[in-house]
Amino acid sequence: MIEFEWDWAFAWEVLPLLLDACVVTLQATVLGSGLAIVIGLILALLRRSRWKTVSYSAYWWMEFVRSTPLLVQIYFLYYVAPEWGISMSPMVTGVLALGMHYGAYLSEVFRSGIDGVDKGQWEASVALNLSPFRTYSDIILPQALRQMIPATGNYIIAMFKETPQLSAITLLEMLQLAKIMGSENFRYLEPFTLVGLIYLALSLTASWGIRHAERRFPKEGFTLS
Repeated sequence: MIEFEWDWAFAWEVLPLLLDACVVTLQATVLGSGLAIVIGLILALLRRSRWKTVSYSAYWWMEFVRSTPLLVQIYFLYYVAPEWGISMSPMVTGVLALGMHYGAYLSEVFRSGIDGVDKGQWEASVALNLSPFRTYSDIILPQALRQMIPATGNYIIAMFKETPQLSAITLLEMLQLAKIMGSENFRYLEPFTLVGLIYLALSLTASWGIRHAERRFPKEGFTLS
């Protein structure tokens, strides 16, 4: 029977290296989240287009992305796209894959939030002769935002926990570094435990931030007076 003994000296030795790798993980998450929000909003608006071709194209793109595994998309962008002359670094590939994948999910979150805005707000915008841009930016999106916060936050946390898949394209994030440390020192307990605790701490912090943002945001957003 194998006995596991915690080695504090080894744990303190590997912790700074894992924290350095955590920066890579956070970079991929933050950049991927920003891209996912942009893509999700664009898809949500395209889904609401009056032109059926545009609306259906956005829908089927979203369904295609959501119906294929993230890891397959990562491999495709990193190993197949260069055959078409599109070569990207592991970080850029990871951010693009995370942004596209979770942008497809966020598009439904944003669309439902927009659909949840009271019909009278749309009618008031038309009565004031506001442009579509001002209608969305000044009236609709601020009111829909509060409904979007919880689900958007949950997807961002899920994205954070999906970053270990980027190790498949040689991006040295926390979990991959823990594997390397374990194989080099024949000790897996300390690096894997520390990685798990770091993920737990950051996920709980993000969850608290999301709940705090939801409480601080006006329940009814901003309405036309």
